[in-house]
Amino acid sequence: VQLQACGGGLVQAGGCLRLSCVVSRIVFRFDVLGWYRQAPGNQRDLVATITTDDTTNYADSVKGRFTISRDNAKNTVDLQMNLLKPEDTAVYYCARLIRGSPTSWGQGTQVTVSS
Repeated sequence: VQLQACGGGLVQAGGCLRLSCVVSRIVFRFDVLGWYRQAPGNQRDLVATITTDDTTNYADSVKGRFTISRDNAKNTVDLQMNLLKPEDTAVYYCARLIRGSPTSWGQGTQVTVSS
């Protein structure tokens, strides 16, 4: 299972970043995909998920600011993050979900939002 994330970085509060995760083709075609994040000292929390028919789900803390999408041509799942806040600072992971639970993880990419 390939889940290769990129696109993190340092941004000021109010700014934006786009994360992208390249997914192996068979996983991309059949599985729910998602983004999670983990801040230092915290558990890994769900950010957003997207099904194969593009049904999306978001954590309350990111609704209206983040958008998850799938690119069928590139086999990627992307996370557009707007109006970033310092509390969005975390390592972000893309994941494959089976029956609602993450079963495979990408390597993580750091997002840091300065105030």
